[in-house]
Amino acid sequence: MPLHSKQRNKMGLWQVIALAVGTMVGASIFSIFGLGARLAGPNLPLVFVLSGSIALLVAYSYATLGSRIISDAGPIEFILKGLGDGILTGALSILFWLTYVVSIALFAKGFASYLLPLLDIPATSFVSSVTEASVVLVFLVLGFLGSSAVGKAELVIVVIKLSILGLFVVLGIWSIKPYLVTPVFTATALTGSVNAIAIFFLSYMGFGLVTNASEHMHNPQKNVPRAIYLSILIVSIVYILVSLVAVGNLTLPDLIKAEDNALAVAAEPFLGQTGFLLISLGALFSIASALNATLFGGANVAYALARDGELPRAFNRKLWFGSNEGLYFTAALGIAFALMFNLNGIASITSGVFMVIYLFVLFSHWKLKKQYGGNPLIIATGFVVVAIVFLLLLKYQWDTDRGSFYGTCIVLGGSLLLEIIYRGITRRDFIQRELTLLKKGEEDLKGELDKDFSMLLPHQQRRNP
Repeated sequence: MPLHSKQRNKMGLWQVIALAVGTMVGASIFSIFGLGARLAGPNLPLVFVLSGSIALLVAYSYATLGSRIISDAGPIEFILKGLGDGILTGALSILFWLTYVVSIALFAKGFASYLLPLLDIPATSFVSSVTEASVVLVFLVLGFLGSSAVGKAELVIVVIKLSILGLFVVLGIWSIKPYLVTPVFTATALTGSVNAIAIFFLSYMGFGLVTNASEHMHNPQKNVPRAIYLSILIVSIVYILVSLVAVGNLTLPDLIKAEDNALAVAAEPFLGQTGFLLISLGALFSIASALNATLFGGANVAYALARDGELPRAFNRKLWFGSNEGLYFTAALGIAFALMFNLNGIASITSGVFMVIYLFVLFSHWKLKKQYGGNPLIIATGFVVVAIVFLLLLKYQWDTDRGSFYGTCIVLGGSLLLEIIYRGITRRDFIQRELTLLKKGEEDLKGELDKDFSMLLPHQQRRNP
């Protein structure tokens, strides 16, 4: 393929924003909204405000480093620059890929929880499992078509689901009952709200996917920060408004009762059965786009890490339809996690492992602040706040769901163990990573020169070189 064709296949700013928004507006607002209502009650809109503020602290480091370090490995590249090569960096590389795997499982389960009630199909274990596996396989097929196709599909799906949520807000905001959304500051309410913040920090995690698409976008030096901040701004507005309408129209017992598809039930008081149908369709579009974006990001991470020697070469090897094996490994493990854990358990495990990555990105940024820039106060504040939220999440898991606590520990410990074994067998290091980044820069330059030269040729010569 000519290099200027590779340039045309890259994603623009709004396609990348769509990937990030697609990932974020999927898990929390649809799949675990009922859990948030049970924990935070009328404080749920405030929870989204605080979670978004914490996300901005982390996003600052992602945007600063991501504008200078262009790699589909994203935060792992930042950590490598900050901490150097070692067992810890290698373990975090594996862990980072696993965050995408677990996220895919979360979205697959969320999709099934809305689709089956909509079709009035009993959600038996077998039917749910088949549905979860099938939706992952559908977007696996889309992944065959490349980054441009993924980005265009994501943009269309995101526009549809934001339109549905916008309609939900516009029609429901007039019937909000103020007493249902008045914040409560009792000890129990505050404890529940803090736990909800720890869980719903997951709501904003999609912004990091921007850095994992940096090699596939136009002008990443400018577009990475723009995409990160704009996606968080868009998602924050959506979350706050939707939570106000949902909590303000339906009593907490009713929201909690419909835990897995609470948002669809919340539309019934002012839209009736039509509202249930509309939001269920919105949820399907929303979760599907999140799954699409996450599968794309996970495959990119697997490819980048395998290319640079951190994952086995099999992840980088071409298989069916010209796709890398990393795409298939990512999809297969995502299905496996979906079949092993329940929805809330997967949500808290996902939050936990992402927070570990965030902590090390913030620490790496602290060490790199002189080289790449960064406000020390913002970086330090972000590290302390995320560390506190992570500890609160572990306590919540221990108190309410030991399986999730053990699952988080297994994912963290398993990543370290896999790295120790893999490093011991292969004796690999990260020297090749620097070479591949250099090669990437050369390819981009050649691509631009090739495109410019092509424009100078007569039209017929461009068509028949």
